[in-house]
Amino acid sequence: MNTPSFASASLYVGDLNPDVNETQLFEVFKQLGPVASIRVCRDAVTRRSLGYAYVNYHAMQDAERALDMLNYSELKGRPMRIMWSQRDPSLRKTGNGNIFIKNLDKSIDNKSLYDTFARFGNILSCKVAFDETGNSRGFGFVHYETGEAAEQAIATTNAKTLNGKKVFVGLFVAKKERQGREASPTWTNVFVKNLAKSVDDNKLAEMFSAFGPITSAILMKDENGASKGFGFINFANHPDAQNAVNEVNGKEIDGLQVFVGRAQKKGEREKELKDMFEKLKRERMSKYQGVNLYVKNLEETVDDAKLRQEFSACGTITSAKVMRDDKGASKGFGFVCFSTPDEATKAVTEMNGKMLGAKPIYVALAQRKELRRAQLEAQHAMRATGIRMQQQAQASGMTGSPLYAPGAPVFYGPRGSGFVYPGQRGFPVGYQQPPRPGYQGVPAFRGGQQQRGAPTQRGGRGGPRGAPRGQMYPGIKYNANVRNPQQPVPDELPADSAERKQMLGEALYPLIENTLKMMEKGDELAGKITGMLLEIDLQETASLIDNPELLRKKVTEALEVLAAATERGEK
Repeated sequence: MNTPSFASASLYVGDLNPDVNETQLFEVFKQLGPVASIRVCRDAVTRRSLGYAYVNYHAMQDAERALDMLNYSELKGRPMRIMWSQRDPSLRKTGNGNIFIKNLDKSIDNKSLYDTFARFGNILSCKVAFDETGNSRGFGFVHYETGEAAEQAIATTNAKTLNGKKVFVGLFVAKKERQGREASPTWTNVFVKNLAKSVDDNKLAEMFSAFGPITSAILMKDENGASKGFGFINFANHPDAQNAVNEVNGKEIDGLQVFVGRAQKKGEREKELKDMFEKLKRERMSKYQGVNLYVKNLEETVDDAKLRQEFSACGTITSAKVMRDDKGASKGFGFVCFSTPDEATKAVTEMNGKMLGAKPIYVALAQRKELRRAQLEAQHAMRATGIRMQQQAQASGMTGSPLYAPGAPVFYGPRGSGFVYPGQRGFPVGYQQPPRPGYQGVPAFRGGQQQRGAPTQRGGRGGPRGAPRGQMYPGIKYNANVRNPQQPVPDELPADSAERKQMLGEALYPLIENTLKMMEKGDELAGKITGMLLEIDLQETASLIDNPELLRKKVTEALEVLAAATERGEK
């Protein structure tokens, strides 16, 4: 074996038992010569062994002897994998002289692989890939000191039988380069499946040799040596591989219809399947957008036929389904899909709140899970912001202001638009009255319950003294059976306050970001579009939170404005 050209007598010792420490390594390696130092590499936090160490000798000849005599010897039940320490990572990662071997028999370990390939040149590293249970994954790597040794090993061993299995040996290709080759138009590797059990390696090669020179043909087998029904054929030229796919794919061989196609790596297949799934999901979403309704609060006795019958008066139904658990019991909700958006809108208007049996049903347009989650998160953020503002207001003594009232946070809109509790679809409508002389504000109320400082029908704290019972605000009819507003909304309210804009912005941003993703636009514009929407009427902006279609329309308009500005050279 040729002496490697390393500057120091330092050895890398890998595949160590986690319990091995420096003292135990010293007892083993000192037998081959004076040891200068030993360091077991450990986790910086837990101080547990990382499974490898460095052993430094004073003399190069002692390090060489240790490498020859101790490599793959067992220490605490595990064979040590020893190689020369290469401190320069750029040299380790170049891949020069590194070969890849696959279709290895499960019985081949690191030492067997080393002994097989050592005759071609000086080996810097040799490793078989193992899974979590310690079983071989069927491939490995051998890193030679020179590229010439690697080329000789490939020429001699590729497509040869090793422990009863024909192996593939080729130059190692880094992952980034492999990904680039996967999309290369000059591919030569072909995958074939659905093969009969009678097909062996020789017959597989014979089947495809008519299309051109073959560098390898491997039939995949299980641990018992039986065919798995698929294999790989690597052609010397791309046109031959393409012809093989075109001619053989879909043909019947030995009574089975075989599939032949370009061989793909696992990552490429997963990406292709993911893209296909996303495309189908987008198509399905586009197909059912605006026509699919979500119906909940259904009685257990309502089935698919009953659901279809109840909604059939609103239009043509393409599907109606009640969702059930694994035992067949109704989950209390379902979906009704109409043929047109107009029919679906009519169904929402007429059927929402209608009694179906003994329960009033809830009907709304069905939403994707991601959109529902984004809306709930936005509503939660708004409530949290409102609570935080209340606490700050109470601490500063500003509880008399409408925006800092001790009730739930209230959104005030322009004249006649009332006010909205964040996160509620149905909201109480405020009554518009001319402001009374000396009137300073309207305290908020929660759910119709009286708050501290709010005026009562009898005249109370915060209202004009001496007001007749029940006539504090003429023009408002009080009904004991419904929730009544405690006061009219004054003409001028702080609708453009910074606090309101901040709350709306925090609520809208995740919804706009999600909408842009659904439209396959870059979400980097979410912040700019949020700011644009906050410049319009804030009551209209608040309505976008519970209206995905209107929000999408506004986002589209904003994108068009930004695109036009970009064309004009504006920022």
